[in-house]
Amino acid sequence: MVEKIKNIFTVSFFQNPKNIAIIWIIISAVSAIKQFARGSYNNYLIFKNVFWHTLEKQSLYAEYPSLYFDHNHYGPIFGLFIAPFAILPDAIGIVLWNFFNAFLLVWSVFKLPLNTQKINLILCICLNEFITSNLGLQFNPIMTALIILTYVFIIEEKELRAAFCIILGVFIKLYGIVGLAFFFFIKNKPKFIGGLVLWSTLLFVLPMFISSPSFVCHSYIEWFERLVVKNSENASFTSRQDISVMGMFRRISGHAEWSNLPFLGVGVILFGMPYLRWSAFKDRKFQLLLLASVLIFTVIFSSGSESPTYIIAFFGVAIWFVLKGKAITKVDWFLFVLAMLLTSFSPTDLFPKFIREKYINPYALKALPCVLVWLKIVYEMLVLPTSNNNHVRLENDK
Repeated sequence: MVEKIKNIFTVSFFQNPKNIAIIWIIISAVSAIKQFARGSYNNYLIFKNVFWHTLEKQSLYAEYPSLYFDHNHYGPIFGLFIAPFAILPDAIGIVLWNFFNAFLLVWSVFKLPLNTQKINLILCICLNEFITSNLGLQFNPIMTALIILTYVFIIEEKELRAAFCIILGVFIKLYGIVGLAFFFFIKNKPKFIGGLVLWSTLLFVLPMFISSPSFVCHSYIEWFERLVVKNSENASFTSRQDISVMGMFRRISGHAEWSNLPFLGVGVILFGMPYLRWSAFKDRKFQLLLLASVLIFTVIFSSGSESPTYIIAFFGVAIWFVLKGKAITKVDWFLFVLAMLLTSFSPTDLFPKFIREKYINPYALKALPCVLVWLKIVYEMLVLPTSNNNHVRLENDK
């Protein structure tokens, strides 16, 4: 089966990176146009009004039922990030927003130290998750790109760019903090730390130029308070979020009051165990497995994870899968197929509705395959033979 899949991607069409990029761009445009035509673009309305509310010095986290439903959960810097799209008519802004999501994510993946065939396979594996996220006009594809680019810029020894990706991700959605997982791959650590300080200062101050220092400082306090409330709301059995390790245990056991902390504690210990292998830090395959682990960990241990968030985790699954090459086992195939079925396709009409509504959604089982893959990745990182091939792109299947 591995060879059959590979043969598909030896066709000249799939060998050209531009063709894959075009497919993603077309899908992003179609998704945006479809949602605008249906009037189903609430997320975009939340996003663009972060900019306008910043200009008007209105609360970024209050409810505005006349404009949109739900709350904004992104940091004050997001107002400037979304500004180029917010100032445009919605029909244009929505399309360009989705374009930007697709472009940044595809670009980040093509910068990975993998051959074109593997990269194209990653993009095809993740296409359905991208569509799910794109239909919601989500920020998650950009968040995925920022995590990937953090790793890429670190191995390219572009410490300031890596620091920017981390701080931008933190100041918008907090998830960017996971980029620090690649700290031990950095050669010029003082430059990187200086970059973190520099970008933190700039991104904190920049929104003040279109509002005021007092407004921005108060907005950060409001942001923290809103995230605390949101975290409590996520633990509810009626929430569409908390598709995570904690969510599965809470829903299967019927104990919504169970705290996140014990699960996070175990998760952090398991996540940190591969760091004991200092000699593996220069090995490119070890680094990419850590990238896959980071992408999955970010989602499966977050109570805020919902279905569209899984584009982040699924890129981790895809990276792990393409790294298997000829060494893939029946267990690996089982985990990959399970991930495609339960994680990627369970929210779609291709999956039996009865199973989705009776089992997958009520028990947050969309998370299960990613949890199992993540555990397999942790194990592989602990036993992986190292070769110090840090200057070589993974061009073959060895």
